[in-house]
Amino acid sequence: MVDVSVAEPATTEIWQDASCSPEARARDLVQRMTLPEKLAQLVGLWVGADASGGGVAPHQAEMTGAVDWSTTIAHGLGQLTRPYGTRPVAPAMAARSLAAAQRDVVAASRFGIPAQVHEECLTGFAAWQATVYPAPLSWGAAFDPELVQQVAATIGASMRAAGVHQGLAPVLDVSRDLRWGRTEETIAEDPYLVGTIGAAYVRGLESAGVVATLKHFAGYSASRSGRNLAPVSIGPRELADVLLPPFETALRLGGARSVMHSYTDLDGMPSAADERLLTDLLREQWGFDGTVVADYFGVRFLQSLHGVAEDAAAAAGLALRAGVDVELPTVDAYGHPLREAVEDGRVPEDLVDRALLRVLRQKIELGLLDRRPDEEPAAELVLDTAESQELALRLARRSVVLLRDDGLLPLDPDGGPAPRLAVVGPLADDPMAFLGCYAFPVHVGRQHPEVATGVEIPTVLAELAARFEVASAPGCGVDDEHADQPAAGAAEAALAEAERVAAGADVCVVVLGDRSGLFGRGTSGEGCDAEDLALPGRQQELVRRVLATGTPTVVVLVTGRPYALGFTAGAAAVVQTFFPGQLGGRAIAEVLTGEVPPSGRLPVSVPAGPGSQPSTYLTAALGRRSGVSDVDPTPLFPFGHGLGYTTFAWSEVGETSGRTEWAVDGAVEVGLTVTNTGARAGADVVQLYLHDPVAQVVRPVQRLVGYARVELEPGASSRVRIRVPADLASFTGRDGTRVVEPGAVELQVARSSADVHTRIALTMVGPERQVGPGRELVSEVEVTPLPPEGAR
Repeated sequence: MVDVSVAEPATTEIWQDASCSPEARARDLVQRMTLPEKLAQLVGLWVGADASGGGVAPHQAEMTGAVDWSTTIAHGLGQLTRPYGTRPVAPAMAARSLAAAQRDVVAASRFGIPAQVHEECLTGFAAWQATVYPAPLSWGAAFDPELVQQVAATIGASMRAAGVHQGLAPVLDVSRDLRWGRTEETIAEDPYLVGTIGAAYVRGLESAGVVATLKHFAGYSASRSGRNLAPVSIGPRELADVLLPPFETALRLGGARSVMHSYTDLDGMPSAADERLLTDLLREQWGFDGTVVADYFGVRFLQSLHGVAEDAAAAAGLALRAGVDVELPTVDAYGHPLREAVEDGRVPEDLVDRALLRVLRQKIELGLLDRRPDEEPAAELVLDTAESQELALRLARRSVVLLRDDGLLPLDPDGGPAPRLAVVGPLADDPMAFLGCYAFPVHVGRQHPEVATGVEIPTVLAELAARFEVASAPGCGVDDEHADQPAAGAAEAALAEAERVAAGADVCVVVLGDRSGLFGRGTSGEGCDAEDLALPGRQQELVRRVLATGTPTVVVLVTGRPYALGFTAGAAAVVQTFFPGQLGGRAIAEVLTGEVPPSGRLPVSVPAGPGSQPSTYLTAALGRRSGVSDVDPTPLFPFGHGLGYTTFAWSEVGETSGRTEWAVDGAVEVGLTVTNTGARAGADVVQLYLHDPVAQVVRPVQRLVGYARVELEPGASSRVRIRVPADLASFTGRDGTRVVEPGAVELQVARSSADVHTRIALTMVGPERQVGPGRELVSEVEVTPLPPEGAR
């Protein structure tokens, strides 16, 4: 730990008295501080950002610069930004540097208050030599909140051991337009799945004593045309029923202590200046009492990008009034501009005090006022352990989705000869293929090509070559036409070589997908938006030429978003993964060979054509195929779809009490027995959808209200019980309030959104009921193993 020693208070002032409540201590401290001391607690400081800023974000370099450390911290400091995540530094050395910085901050502050330290942690602690876990779309594909919680707890423990107090994750934006570059950071296109998985991640991170930060609040993923930071023009009903529920779930059921505002504007109102969003809804209706932090440079963006503030001082005033407590990543508008605005009366000091109280209360809850960083940290700090690697591998395995299989897989059937493999494609032998844009080797490491990756990342080719006789050829790059265009002859030669290798094999595995990056330096990632959902570059051509050889072919996708896969129709098998982390290559190989059964399910729909479906399954009837349009948006592979190597039978399916009425203030229970009827172990995912045929406003045809992951050995059975509260049938009615409406509804027990096994017709009875913020947010799920059939 960086901050371990406990100082005995020399006095018994309230703010120093650990026996007093954090609220009382913070209030006492607020009234003792000068304005410069107050403002110092409301800003972060990003040391070294000027050196790497130009290579990270378009506006970063112009808003950062060389830091005069002593001057900047003269009155204390609110946050230290990414001391581990700015450049490749050995963890132990970074810890020593952080400890020294904290000693300086404490010494400079009249009250000896350390800085709160934050880091990115979307795919693991974003530090050099730290384990890189699967990206959030893989969390969704696993349909396994318990495992995600374990992963987050392990990430949090490593951060806390390194002296980090706050993690900027999870992303709870619901996927809306899949062309958006940050789709890879989202969990799913369904708000129930996002909320339950996101809350699990929050519980894990917070259990380690690390403040989880929900982002991006709210609406970011619904930008026009899927463009980063583009305006959002959704209505209040879509906001309330689709985009906001995951945040409410993660706050109430996860216990998140921080929220980050979104860059975007909702119907002309930037989130950073939206008092109705950040104060009225978040705090007064939902009861949130943590801190709201700015997305990086988001306060100044009110002036420079949104045009709702004439200068930095006006931007600071708008954000502070709306409810943004801390300016990140570094001191800017909340520095001298805000100080001058308060001193000349343009911004009330009461607003500063309100934000300061929240910041200090959180620091006290974290123990920062009762610890002093005056001891050297441990000589060794290991961030990539056997335990963390095992968790990363487990999550990667469970996130692999088998989309199609005509019987070719698994590649190494029991008792049969091992096939000769051709392993081709631009990502077959690329270690970076499995990492999302917020993984340290991508986010920071690519700016330092002279430095090693920091973690071992086996490729698909390496893993398969350890198991089979293999020949290989890349065939093409990920996006040749967007990079330095190879000469026509060289490009043709590369494709021809892959074709030749494929023709000489028993089976060809083609590994395709994305290159994650930032702001145009990738095909997926922040600022890497797509015009359509066609696979980048010449990858489709490579597949067509391989298929033309007649060699049975497995197409493996390693992507940050779903792509149109109509061109894979001739492939014997199609496997989808979403940036499965540093051990993703091993997980893919294990699934292909049958060492591990495939059990992932699609968290986002996969379209057939590149332009027909930027929309998601969560749509009204007119958003689906109809006679009023010749564009068919039906997905090739629907939300929730996924195959395995065994078979499952579902029996005794229905509402367990046998009733057909569902009280508007009650609950119903759906039960079924799942039996593994095949010869291999496997996992099934039971999905429960709600269909409301007639409502006072237009509703989605179906939406997820419960799910259960069931792991079974051959011949084994489990009983699944899902209790669904009526609150999950609520929606935003005509007058803008959330209601549970009486009338006919249907619960669909399904294997995917398009594969319904049993429809349970119910009637909701009772008067229309208005539902408040305290409503039940999730279904209760219980999976009980059953004794062998002969013993029942």
